[in-house]
Amino acid sequence: MTDPTPADPTPAPSAPAPEPTPPPAPAQAPAPPASTSWAPPAATAAGARPTGITILAILAGIGGVFGLLGGFGVLFVGGVVSSGPVIVLGLCALAYAALLIAFAWGAWTLKPWAWALGVAVAIFGIVVAILQVVLGGSSIFSQIISIVIDGAILYYLNQPTIKALFGRA
Repeated sequence: MTDPTPADPTPAPSAPAPEPTPPPAPAQAPAPPASTSWAPPAATAAGARPTGITILAILAGIGGVFGLLGGFGVLFVGGVVSSGPVIVLGLCALAYAALLIAFAWGAWTLKPWAWALGVAVAIFGIVVAILQVVLGGSSIFSQIISIVIDGAILYYLNQPTIKALFGRA
């Protein structure tokens, strides 16, 4: 038996064309092998803070904190017992302590303004030490030590490599 229905003149629908495959993702570089030694980031970065600046920043921060405590002590306790000159001395101690803390932060972060502040604070320390010797406020030996330390700080801050770190040529 034959099929009495005529053949369909329309072509059979073809299967949809396959979607193009996306190109393969670029191969990622393999992770570097784990290191067995550790170095702090500042020691490996270009323009890292030298040890001398780190020491100066830490000591200035400590001096600033103690200066704040002493300044508040003189200002409040001394202000109750005494009068005007003691209050002025307390305010000056607080201002000097604030400058030390500002220098500590600026030196730690190598801010360009910190170099000038460090030089100014060291010069101020020398002037105060000389005035204390002249006015007889304390022993000459302790003030000579203060002058030598501030002089060493000035010498260190004026080294070409240190000045260059703070943007001073």
